[in-house]
Order: sequence, then structure tokens, then C-alpha cells
Amino acid sequence: MTVAETIKKPVTKQVDPSKIMQIGMGFWASKTVLTAVNLELFTHLSQGELSGLELKEKLNLHDRGLYDFLDALVALGFLKRRGLKATAMYSNAEDAQVFLDKNKPGYMGGILEMANQRLYPFWNNLENALKTGTPQNETKTNGESVFNTIYAYPDRLREFIKSMAGIQMGNFMKLSNMFDFSDYTTLCDLGGAGGHLSAQITLNNPHMYCVTFDLPQVSTIAEENISMMGLSEKVSVLSGDFFYDEIPKADVITMGNILHDWDTNEKMVLMKKAYDSLPQGGALIVIENIIDDNRSQNTFGLLMSLNMLIETQGGYDFSAADFNVWARKTGFSRTIIMPLTGPSSAIIAIK
Repeated sequence: MTVAETIKKPVTKQVDPSKIMQIGMGFWASKTVLTAVNLELFTHLSQGELSGLELKEKLNLHDRGLYDFLDALVALGFLKRRGLKATAMYSNAEDAQVFLDKNKPGYMGGILEMANQRLYPFWNNLENALKTGTPQNETKTNGESVFNTIYAYPDRLREFIKSMAGIQMGNFMKLSNMFDFSDYTTLCDLGGAGGHLSAQITLNNPHMYCVTFDLPQVSTIAEENISMMGLSEKVSVLSGDFFYDEIPKADVITMGNILHDWDTNEKMVLMKKAYDSLPQGGALIVIENIIDDNRSQNTFGLLMSLNMLIETQGGYDFSAADFNVWARKTGFSRTIIMPLTGPSSAIIAIK
């Protein structure tokens, strides 16, 4: 056979199994990162690089596995390294330095701490959740809902709200700058948590007056945040239960990662309450990991919906097509979708 004949010979496509291994064994990487967050590794490294032996002492680790653990985080892109093993000096990668240092305002490790301590073992029961349709969290063992579990412990609640703010801050900032608030003057954020969405709206739209509305346990945290930002004259904090209490009337009503906690009927109850509190031309803005209508692109949104299966009695994430049906049934005239950051979007219903 000549060289030319060899080149012309058709190449059989080789099927690559790497995706199967990467996803199927993905819990290895996940647990490594979650453990690093729980050990506060990135906070220890926030002031500068440390050797492996220094980290061993600070984190109370054993010699065995020390460098495999640290170097795996290098390979995963969470740490940087100079030298090797005994001569190695470790430092945070840029994103870990900004988002995983407990002392920085953008810290989002709280949600990862919760994932490590709560969600990780619950996801071991995904198969049972798929077969029974029932939650696999504290509700299964002690009857407590996810909200009662988090809200019952002030420190846990404070950390959770801080972490959720860190995750959502990019979305809040983008919405406050992209959405045209010029025709509106008042806003009520239902389930407003720490008040960060209301704060961003007023900071970027000084003519707006906002109310952040959530359960009483959250009010103190929201009031502290709003006061610290010097926005007490522009943002007020009201306590209540949005299912049972009257919600404040406003030109704009927002819900950030609220609707996915509830079943279809409950979703529509909240949307109808929002509709009734809005004036003609008012807007309901829902921030979620909106699943694409073909249900094949927004992987995070689909996995988040499985997390709602594990965490709630009836919650699930949804597509714009789903939302449009509910919006029409509750009286809204039209909807608009606005991509935000990553897998998140704002879907807007106009009265």
C-alpha cells in the first residue's frame, strides 16, 4: 500500500468515553471543592500564598493525601502553585480569591457549605425521590421543611442569606441596569431576603422607592444591610408571609428564586396576588434559572429542578413557555424574557 493510499483511507470515528467518566465521577471533584470550602482553605490563603506544610497545620490535616488534595484543587483551577510537593507554595485562583474568602462581601461559599452539610447526602436519595415524588431532606426524617431547618438557626440563616446574595448579586445588578424603570416609581421584592435586590434597584435608579418583604426572621438581617448601605430612606423592610398576608401595592413586584419553591397551584396563587397588587401597566419580574423551552440547553436549571424535588413538597423550575401559560391564566397581557448572568433570566409579565 502506498503512502497516498494510506492517507485516503477513511478514518473510523472513535467514540470518546471521557464525558461519561467526567460526569459519572463528578462527585469526586465536587466533594473535593466542598471540603476545601468547609475547611476554609480559601480564606486561609486570602492573605497570600502558603506552603503545603503550613496548610497542613492550619487545617489540621494528615500527611497522607495532603498534596493530592491540594494539587487536585490546582488541577481543578481553584488554586495556583509554585514548586512541587515539599517546595510548593499555594495561592488562590482569581475566582476563589473573590468568591470563596469568608471575609469578602462577595463570598458565596455559604451555599456550598450548605451543599456539603445538607444537600450532598440528600442527593444520595435521588432515585427514591424519582420513584416516590417526595422530599429527601429533613422533611423525611423529622417533618421539618427546608425553610424551617434553615430559619430556625440564626447563624445558619444569616450565612444562607449572605451566600444567596453573593450568588444573585450579578443578576440583581444586571437587572437594575438593563430593565427600564423610567415609567415606575415603587417596587416590592417578595421574599426579599437580605434586601440586596431592592438596594441595587435604588442605587442604579435613584427615583425608585423599594420595599423588601419577607418573614420576620429575615427582617433584622435586611434592616442591617439596608442601614449599612445608607439606603434606609429609599428601602423599607416589611415582615409577613406572602401566602397569608396582604402584599404591598407597587408599580413593580419582583420574586427572586421564589416561584421554583412551590407547586403549580401555589405558583399561580403568588402570581395572582402580584397581579392584584399591580396597577395597569405594572410589571411582575421573576428571576429564576429559566429552562429553555426545548428543555435541552439550561443544564443548571434542569438540575436545580431536581434539587427542588429533593428539597420541597411540590417545587420545580420551569420554562418561559410554562410561565406564559400561568401569566395568561392570572390575567397578565404579555411577557418578556431578559437573559441575566449564567443560567439565570428575568421573565417579566406586564399587567
